[in-house]
Amino acid sequence: MQLKPISIQLYTVREAAAQDFPGTLRKIADIGYKGIEYAGLHGHDPKEIAKLVSDLGMKASSSHAGLPTPESVGAIVETEAVLGNTRIISGFGPDAFKTVDAVKEAAAKFNKATELVKPHGMTFGMHNHWWEFDTIDGKYIYDILLAEAPDMFSELDVYWCAFGHADPVAVVSKNKSRLPLLHIKDGMLEEGKHVHTAVGSGKLDMPAIVGAADPNVLKWLIVELDACETDMMEAVRKSYEYLTSSGLGEGNK
Repeated sequence: MQLKPISIQLYTVREAAAQDFPGTLRKIADIGYKGIEYAGLHGHDPKEIAKLVSDLGMKASSSHAGLPTPESVGAIVETEAVLGNTRIISGFGPDAFKTVDAVKEAAAKFNKATELVKPHGMTFGMHNHWWEFDTIDGKYIYDILLAEAPDMFSELDVYWCAFGHADPVAVVSKNKSRLPLLHIKDGMLEEGKHVHTAVGSGKLDMPAIVGAADPNVLKWLIVELDACETDMMEAVRKSYEYLTSSGLGEGNK
């Protein structure tokens, strides 16, 4: 298997980052992560953070930003360019997907975002939760969105896919041409309980999930844990160690 570099969604360490963003980035680099996925800058200058990330031997895999619109796209692409990022990701809450027409309206906004960032050498992708795996007229909302926004990529959150009662291996296999990024998240898949575990400690079959991707399309494995019953930085370390020791991803150490 062609090993993919390992990144981390910085929402995972948001509490530590809010207290000491540079120090948190140094800890992540010390673990061995090759990349970071931004989720805000905690009041820091983009140039300062971009230099620190580069000096630490990491790079931007991607960034969760607001949805690019004609009004917001200028500020978004300016910041992302400074950060050295070309992949912009956003999404919607469950209220945006109540009907087929609403889903198509959301897809139209995704389409517009894709068009707006393209002239800047950037791509736009959707991040899912479990509600995109509800069905309307016998189809996953996720499938309708991908069909209606054909130039958008998918950053599949594999845990939320499974939590939504879909098979992440099948979803990855079916949509492998649209998946440059995977959110590698793990947990016990208990109904109504959204606590996650270090990757490799939960119920998801990560070797099968990663193995279902197209190695020519997949660029990054991105660890994300929304909440954790153990120390979050320790879970971040264990996730990295699992992915590297299992031969699923590569880091700097």
